[in-house]
Amino acid sequence: MSTEAASASLFNINALFDNPLFAGGIGLASLGAVAAFARKGAIASLGAARRRLLVNVEISKQDPAYPWILAWLSQPRENPGFIASRLTRIHNLSVITTTASRTPGVSGPAQAHFFLQPGYGRHIVKFGSAYISVNREKHNTANMNTGEPHEILQMTTLWSHRHIFEDVFSEAHRLAAKANEGKTVVYSARGMDWVPLGDPRKKRPLASVVLDEGVKESVVADVKDFMERQQWYVDRGIPYRRGYLLFGPPGSGKTSFIQALAGELDFSVAMINLSEMGMTDDKLAYLLTKLPKRSLLLLEDADAAFVNRRQRDSDGYNGATVTFSGLLNALDGVAAGEERIAFLTTNHVDRLDPALIRPGRVDMMLRIGEATRFQAAQMWDRFYGDVDVDHSGRERFLVRLDELGLFGEGPDGKPSNRNTSTAAIQGLFLFNKNDMKGAIDMAEGLIPRKFEAGDAVPEGAIKTPA
Repeated sequence: MSTEAASASLFNINALFDNPLFAGGIGLASLGAVAAFARKGAIASLGAARRRLLVNVEISKQDPAYPWILAWLSQPRENPGFIASRLTRIHNLSVITTTASRTPGVSGPAQAHFFLQPGYGRHIVKFGSAYISVNREKHNTANMNTGEPHEILQMTTLWSHRHIFEDVFSEAHRLAAKANEGKTVVYSARGMDWVPLGDPRKKRPLASVVLDEGVKESVVADVKDFMERQQWYVDRGIPYRRGYLLFGPPGSGKTSFIQALAGELDFSVAMINLSEMGMTDDKLAYLLTKLPKRSLLLLEDADAAFVNRRQRDSDGYNGATVTFSGLLNALDGVAAGEERIAFLTTNHVDRLDPALIRPGRVDMMLRIGEATRFQAAQMWDRFYGDVDVDHSGRERFLVRLDELGLFGEGPDGKPSNRNTSTAAIQGLFLFNKNDMKGAIDMAEGLIPRKFEAGDAVPEGAIKTPA
């Protein structure tokens, strides 16, 4: 009986297989399974081959090399050959527009310059004998400090051509350095990052900043000596950093001198305003450990760190959020960075605590004060030296300033309690660019004045800081 049941069961199965519809379904299912398995195997094989044969380099927008590579990709390049010229065409472009003042003497709107660079998507470029696939992507996430979307640039080439990336980055860096040649980059703190503040500025010649006799030369010599003695500091276990304090009244040229010094040394300037809202002790310490390479640190208004010592105002605001101890630790604490040249400026040196200006934090203090006779003569020569060949105009100008007592003494040799600034003298000369006599006649306008609301400004007077 059991034998008959087994025979019947086999007979039913054979009958199913004899059914063309069932057999076709099984065949199709088998073919589908084989195709799916083959597809998965092909994908895995291609992935393995890609990992073995290709190499990827990913560059984030936060990396300094990101704009360098974009500029390098934008360079025109010749690709001989029909296939190479078709493959390396960039069809998706983005534009960066810059405006500049119009040519002197020519009327019309400001000039505009359009800089085209590869847009988002995939591109192919040829460098030497290697083809490089470039993929520029924009992410949905954004920088919390600036709101700018995150971007990445991925470059892919054959593993056998992996060393080509070194040449690519070297050439991109060379192009960036050439673009900034003769210019000074000024960095500003944005959030927890250093970002360029506008376009690079033309280097200011050191000779264009006129300080009192010997002051400029002493600072330049000290900075250059420090830069040549790194190993000397290391051998003696001394932190390799140098601090300078420039103090004096407004308009004396403190910040201008630092900018000109950066141009002389081919450095950038990393600027922090301690009175900026949101500047905390932790943020300051972090920024000082992440300074851009070859940059002068500029801490303006160093006395602003002391406003936290006062009582809170009625609105609950108690000044800047950088504390005195936080500034000290950032300059010379456990977490303080090395290989640093720092300049502190202040208009109120009397507000600085002795702990801030001790050696190790401030190694050299210099007062850049009111304009002296030496500075006035040097500035005259810079503006009128080509026409005042015999220096007679310069002598009349200096005599006039002596008569007005603007060098601290009156004609009788007694203190006049009057001074002027180099910024005021420069303003006078700019007002009389081609008129030496006018500059002499208007010298009385250099006398500092305090203006109240409603006061009339005398005709021809030069407004100067009080």
